Amino acid sequence: MSQNVEMGGVGSLTIAVLVAAVIFLMRSFYKRYSRMEKARQLQESSDARKNESE
Repeated sequence: MSQNVEMGGVGSLTIAVLVAAVIFLMRSFYKRYSRMEKARQLQESSDARKNESE
């Protein structure tokens, strides 16, 4: 029943590509989230200034 499976070069390359893709996607989403959060903070601060002036 139990078999030894060797991954080999192609399997290692596949895993490396998948890891690189996950790292790229995580970095991309983090950058997008950071920009969105900064825009939200700027919006809140401009709203607060607008409310103070009224």
